[in-house]
Amino acid sequence: MGVNLSKPKGRLVQSSWLCRDDFDRERMLDMEERVRPVRMRTFAILALAITLVVPWIGWWPLLFLIPASLFFAAADALMPKVARPENLMFAAWIGSEITIAGAVALDGGPRVATLSWLAIPVITLSSRFSMRGVVAGVSIAIAMTLAVAFGVDAHSVLASPELVIAPLALILCVAVLSTPLMASDIQHRSDAVIDQLTGMLNRKALSVRVLELAQQSEITGEPVGVIVGDLDHFKDVNDTRGHSVGDAVLKEVAYLLRKRLRAFDLAYRLGGEEFLILVPGSDLTHAAELAEHLREGICSEHLSGDIHVTMSFGVATSAHDERFDYAAVFSEADAALYRAKRGGRNRVCLTDGARPAIPVAA
Repeated sequence: MGVNLSKPKGRLVQSSWLCRDDFDRERMLDMEERVRPVRMRTFAILALAITLVVPWIGWWPLLFLIPASLFFAAADALMPKVARPENLMFAAWIGSEITIAGAVALDGGPRVATLSWLAIPVITLSSRFSMRGVVAGVSIAIAMTLAVAFGVDAHSVLASPELVIAPLALILCVAVLSTPLMASDIQHRSDAVIDQLTGMLNRKALSVRVLELAQQSEITGEPVGVIVGDLDHFKDVNDTRGHSVGDAVLKEVAYLLRKRLRAFDLAYRLGGEEFLILVPGSDLTHAAELAEHLREGICSEHLSGDIHVTMSFGVATSAHDERFDYAAVFSEADAALYRAKRGGRNRVCLTDGARPAIPVAA
């Protein structure tokens, strides 16, 4: 039923210290889309505030807004190309905090009210990252505050501890108050976009991600692969073993699929025994390689103790330098899946007329 393929190079586990799973990463990417325009307005407000106090501090603090905005602009441009976009975004966040700390240090350190501005980036932590990311960010903000305060004028801080206690309290309060908002957001998002049986993302999450990929493809010009998979003869499992066993099999299949994907390859349950994988940046050859890897992974396992199942896959990709049209690419992948089913099942079929550079089950 095809050749043995080793695990494709570059495939990484999906969890990281900032994102525990696909859901966390999907949430971060979604929130980044929402935060981006707000962040620009925040920079505008800070620029206006600095302009208003120019008679007292001069124009030079405006220069610090430039690198801060560049950090995030670079992160936004590179996120579609990296395996762990959360690390890139956290690095940009640290860059913005360092920028604010530098501006405050040159402005007078603990003797100026702008020391409290170090609390501004903390507001966005819980909207993007897990609790570990929030703790790490708050720790960095506190360290920056102390470094600026004691590094610039330790004597003033020792004489008037409130100069540093007040901004530290503000940082902690912002973090603490935003935490329940994060928990509520996670719960509501989980209920809305997570398939309750398998823990995979559902159709609602898919619609959000498809829009993001369409926008990214216009910028990067990279193709997006779509893999549609369907368990073969799954009705027999439900009929002979019962629906509870069938549900257990679906959970195990979902786990086997997820653990073979890269961090930015996202798997969705479309319904029943049908699954979909989005593969950003992959041409047809690489998407076909991944589909064969997934097929072999499912075929080689005995699920729920002694149940052997197989899976058929259809693969299609968008063209280079074209906007990703999900409806069209999905239609091609779904037609390829139908041919895989009709051709004997437990195989990978590609979009009409395509020939992969690797051998796949046929």
